[in-house]
Amino acid sequence: MQKLRLAAVAVNQTPLDWDGNARRIRAAIAESRAAGAAVVCLPELCITGYGCEDAFLSTGVPETALDMLAELLPDTAGLIVALGMPLVVDGPLYNAAALACDGQLLGFALKQHLAGDGIHYEPRWFRKWPAARTATVTVAGQQYPAGDLLFHCGGVKIGFEICRDAWVADRPGSRLAAGGADIILNPSASHFAFAKQEVRRRFVLEGSRTFNASFVYCNLLGNEAGRAIFDGGTLIASAGKTIAEGPRLSFAEHVVTLADVSVTATRRLRAALSEPSRAPEPFDGGIVQCDFYAPVPTTPCPAPPPLVWEGHPAAKEEEFARAVPLALFDYLRKSRAGGLVVSLSGGADSSAVATLAWLMAKLGLEELGRDEFIARLPAIRGLSDAITAEEVVGRILACVYQATRNSGDVTRNAAAAVATAIGAQFHEWNVDDMVDGYVATVSQAAGRQLTWESDDLALQNIQARARGPAAWLMANLTGSLLLATSNRSEAAVGYATMDGDTCGGLAPIAGIDKAFLLHWLQWMETTGPAGVGPLPALAAVNAQQPTAELRPPAEGQTDEGDLMPYPVLDAIERAAIRDKLMPLEVFETLAPELPKVSARQLAAWIERFFRLWCRNQWKRERFAPAFHVDDENLDPKTWCRFPILSGGFERELAELRDHIAKL
Repeated sequence: MQKLRLAAVAVNQTPLDWDGNARRIRAAIAESRAAGAAVVCLPELCITGYGCEDAFLSTGVPETALDMLAELLPDTAGLIVALGMPLVVDGPLYNAAALACDGQLLGFALKQHLAGDGIHYEPRWFRKWPAARTATVTVAGQQYPAGDLLFHCGGVKIGFEICRDAWVADRPGSRLAAGGADIILNPSASHFAFAKQEVRRRFVLEGSRTFNASFVYCNLLGNEAGRAIFDGGTLIASAGKTIAEGPRLSFAEHVVTLADVSVTATRRLRAALSEPSRAPEPFDGGIVQCDFYAPVPTTPCPAPPPLVWEGHPAAKEEEFARAVPLALFDYLRKSRAGGLVVSLSGGADSSAVATLAWLMAKLGLEELGRDEFIARLPAIRGLSDAITAEEVVGRILACVYQATRNSGDVTRNAAAAVATAIGAQFHEWNVDDMVDGYVATVSQAAGRQLTWESDDLALQNIQARARGPAAWLMANLTGSLLLATSNRSEAAVGYATMDGDTCGGLAPIAGIDKAFLLHWLQWMETTGPAGVGPLPALAAVNAQQPTAELRPPAEGQTDEGDLMPYPVLDAIERAAIRDKLMPLEVFETLAPELPKVSARQLAAWIERFFRLWCRNQWKRERFAPAFHVDDENLDPKTWCRFPILSGGFERELAELRDHIAKL
């Protein structure tokens, strides 16, 4: 019985980090070899990094990728290794997987289906390769096949579905199976989104069952280029059974997942399930022959580590608690920042950001250990006395509470409680003198005294903006990263002060809605992630109603009073922006779901949302980079484009008003 040990590798790469990417690839190959693997699959575009953006259009990037491939070939001695990279074929650029065998290059499989939706813009840089077509490319003076290929390595047939190829109905795997593929490799750069791993499990399992083959899915890991998070989560299935799954959202530089498969068994199954009346269909692409025989495993296959939190009842809460801290860790170290600064108001948003920084330390230290965690963060290298997560947080996170006369003890005490619980530095000062100076200057210029009766919004905004310079100064002192605290719900309606609470170089929670964030903070207070537990200090935050605390206290300002209930706002946002419904369609969709809300009130909230959405696109264009966590993102640079200037849905809103008037 012919057995092979397969290795699916998740690796944390950085665009254009040639030497670093090569070092991590070598480490992953070396670990796979030591574990007895014969076939090693590394992720899509792992040599260059997936997120090179328009740098892919330069001639130097694909040329350097070929140079790096040549340097890596000796590391593949005794193995079959797949490496993702860009490749020029007859002029255009393609997304390729190079297959190396025992130190020699065999050829390049090219991606046939490009991802051009959501955060992906592959058609901007790459061409899709047509099925059944082959070509040749010259590398270092030698010619190699490229295109739609099936590799015969010592009698074992290996084919490719590169990332999106496995997500479409017309999968290349069906043609590879017709050609007798024993193993299908799926090198991917599949970004994190809530609950997405279950979709991957299904197509990997279905691919192995339908094609009667062994299927290997590998993925990138971590925050590669700034916005997208890759969760790893490698999978190996054979003949309709999942036999190995790697951990997701790991802080490691690479993760190797191993499984032993029987080529004989999948061939026997394929023969048993074939239709005797039908003649075999030959593979109509190119065949690449190689006489290298992959080594047979001689030791028991190492089991993957247990999946501690996968399948948890609070799956979305767990994913959020792990994806954003990992992204924050990678952003902090790859940007070479000296630390983090949060303007901690004592409210939900800023407390969530501070909590996520604490989770970064908790989860990272638990997985990597103290020495490796500290070694990988430039901000704390050489710190010999930091042992606990709270001690690490005290070194890298500074929280600042900036009061005005409209601030209260409730928020101040909540901010202090959270900062103390997570071990952060806590500073506080009052900005009234700065606010009063601005108001006096502008009052004199305007020839009248500014008042709350006539200048409400301006007087609110100046308080938020007065907090920005000191927060930036605090960050600049240590070369730290100032974290903005705006969430997605507020971004949708512009309920944020530009150069105030939007100040920062990174917005960790700008991709998540406020209703979920409030729920998540309750969960963090009482339960928390598996292996970490709760953060009870958040009780002081969760006991409050969200408020900007910018009007005089007697007015009882709340966020929902200014806007609408957050669950309603988020429902309108999903219907209007995610589902692309017009105002009347939004009303007709939500009215049955909100029976306790009057038709006139719901229509008024829908109109308010659409007007605020249109007026505030310019704000969304200016927000700091945010992490992508689901398909409801509003980031205009990666997901949701909308004109800065528009007609404002006037005709559609009039249609909604007419409909309500007739009820």
